[in-house]
Amino acid sequence: MNNAGKIRRIVPQYAIPGGEISIEGDSFRTESGAIPSVTLDGENCRITAASSRRVLTTLPYIDVNGKSSIVLESGGVETEPSRLTVGRLLAEDMHIVANPAIDPNDDSLIFTRSGSRGQQLTPSMFRLETDGYLDEMPVEIMNPTGIAFAPDGGLYVTNRAEGQVAAIERGEEAVVYATGLGIATGIAFDPAGVMYVGDRSGTIYRIPEPALAEKFATLEPSVAAYHMAFGPDGRLFVTAPGLASHDAVYAIDDAGQVTKYFRGLGRPQGLAFDTDHNLYVAACYRGKHGVVRIAEGGESAEIFVAGNGVVGLCFTRNGEMVVATNDSVYSLNVGIYGTLI
Repeated sequence: MNNAGKIRRIVPQYAIPGGEISIEGDSFRTESGAIPSVTLDGENCRITAASSRRVLTTLPYIDVNGKSSIVLESGGVETEPSRLTVGRLLAEDMHIVANPAIDPNDDSLIFTRSGSRGQQLTPSMFRLETDGYLDEMPVEIMNPTGIAFAPDGGLYVTNRAEGQVAAIERGEEAVVYATGLGIATGIAFDPAGVMYVGDRSGTIYRIPEPALAEKFATLEPSVAAYHMAFGPDGRLFVTAPGLASHDAVYAIDDAGQVTKYFRGLGRPQGLAFDTDHNLYVAACYRGKHGVVRIAEGGESAEIFVAGNGVVGLCFTRNGEMVVATNDSVYSLNVGIYGTLI
């Protein structure tokens, strides 16, 4: 062991720029005169707390390409580099409020620039091709919020300003599919292809066919938006971010009965399942921000990706996790596959 100590592990192993990680190890020199420093690929990180066995540090906003190296230095001596997967920036200067989505037709990534309620931004939707080309979609829709693909490949978007959900035809025209949906935010399809839309003021609607909206379930109102995804057990999972630090993830069965699946999250937002039935939620957990992984059954949870301002996520067919913040989109190679992509 050198005089700087030894890094045993980094928690979590995945992060986006600006996220806070914990560097855990042995014999870090933190006494007076040996104040440590941390670098990510040679760029300085901001240390928020330090002891001989743990250093908390915030990653800088730098452009990285997947695998990065963390080095801790104290007293002029550096530790051996330790590996960390940091998200690669895909897009910025957005205004995202929910999950992005993978187009099952060509694997491109769809996300929105939503704007404040009643604000029409142009363009309001984007398509990121698999070759990295960012295309502005010629779709005029007010406050696009939740986006989802139906089992037949059709793209649908909620409009929270006008309480509507629209079908995006030919990638360029928004055709109203259903109205009267309150502050329409979350959207998801069940395995049979039936649409569900969440009115953040307290109602989940079931929409079996165009223009036919049936009240399906009732939840507490949300200060931001409902976010929804169907789980591998067939239940509809919903987050409804509030102002407390102990919000829940709700599970709704096919009869509309609501139960609390997991409790203890701060401002939970976008969510997605993997093929091992783990649930991933954009949230704060035990004071840490990013993407939380909740084990099957809701028995335990941990921060999986460190990051601030995370609002949504999805998985690609290549085992990547796409993480969306309020204004940026990142990709991390996590080797995990989603259930509905």
